Amino acid sequence: MKVLVTGGTGFIGSHTVVELLQAGHEPVILDNLYNSSIGVLDRLETITGVRVPFYQVDLLDKEGLKKVFDENDFDAVIHFAGYKAVGESVAKPLVYYENNITGSLNLYRAMKEHGVSRIVFSSSATVYGGDFESPLKEEFGTGTTTNPYGTTKLFNERILTDLAAADQELSAVLLRYFNPIGAHPSGLIGEMPNGIPNNLLPYIAKVATGQLPYLSVFGDDYDTPDGTGVRDYIHVVDLARAHVAALSYAEGHTGAEVINIGTGNGYSVLEILHAYEKACGHEIPYKICPRRPGDIAVCYADPSKAKELLGFSTVYGVEEMCRDSYRFTKENPEGIL
Repeated sequence: MKVLVTGGTGFIGSHTVVELLQAGHEPVILDNLYNSSIGVLDRLETITGVRVPFYQVDLLDKEGLKKVFDENDFDAVIHFAGYKAVGESVAKPLVYYENNITGSLNLYRAMKEHGVSRIVFSSSATVYGGDFESPLKEEFGTGTTTNPYGTTKLFNERILTDLAAADQELSAVLLRYFNPIGAHPSGLIGEMPNGIPNNLLPYIAKVATGQLPYLSVFGDDYDTPDGTGVRDYIHVVDLARAHVAALSYAEGHTGAEVINIGTGNGYSVLEILHAYEKACGHEIPYKICPRRPGDIAVCYADPSKAKELLGFSTVYGVEEMCRDSYRFTKENPEGIL
């Protein structure tokens, strides 16, 4: 299938492009390069031997988006593009709603106008909010999100569900995934946020390689074994594989389907820190800081539906996640230029 990948030079998007190519699909990347680099295209070509078509377009640019669809006959869309930092979303909710909701509406409208009826949407476990005990199941329901980032994911899920109800040909697979970490085993692509990282692994990686002095651990008084937050961490390559499986599912099904993508295991911040210390071979300094607004104590998946519907299960463990993350950061101290 010819697949438009929005946010395709980003962390998860770039790994998914690799898996799409390896599965025989034809990806086309759309990205505004807000939190990624044009250099990713060269890295993708080195890994796969294919130069992926690329459009530097923002989803808020309706005319630019129309041009992308006019010039291509897409079979499906995988939608990653959006702002994703929880703390920033709490501080700048209007920015997040405009970018993540309005941009997505522009995309869905363009799909409708060009007859594209399959979409895999990058959702998040944050849509569950803080009212449910883990493992989180798809049938638990939503509506109690704890931050604007999560709310934009929830709104997009509802919009796509409504669109699928109105259009019997539309297939929307909504992947609620948990905490992607790691990097491609080649060391060529990985997570490289601009400025100070918001997510755990790239922050640990920068401390491990001496680019930052210590890891800030936000809260050690949660109701968890060591007091730090517990999350379901999934290797980004596993997550990319899940998107390819979801695309195959969308090809043979219509309607909207919500599916968790995770390992089903919870690891605390300090457990991940110590696993990373094994990967890099030395201790990593850290300091306990106050909790961040919007964070919850424990969050991990029940992944059984993904196995049942998609035939998908994870293959990488925490050791591989930390090993690949460290390799990428060590070999690319300035990121991808």
